[in-house]
Amino acid sequence: CGFSNAVVQILRLHGVEDYRAHDVLQDPDLRQGIKDYSNWPTIPQVYLNGEFVGGCDILLQMHQNGDLVEELKKLGIRSALLDAEKDQEKK
Repeated sequence: CGFSNAVVQILRLHGVEDYRAHDVLQDPDLRQGIKDYSNWPTIPQVYLNGEFVGGCDILLQMHQNGDLVEELKKLGIRSALLDAEKDQEKK
């Protein structure tokens, strides 16, 4: 799924390597169950430390406005984008 791929790419940009992915498209009951659980109509669904964040659109928005860096920091994860910014400042 392109949206799932986008989520993975965003996480990789930030240097997040420790995450889990589940193919809910193979199981209709699981797919509907996750939608019911989160009360969110689309897949993929992103959870940070067990807390529902949103879908691809929300994660992309958080990435673009810097909120994802802050959320990762709360989890003890330093975004790789911060290091990339420092490298650019040195040039």
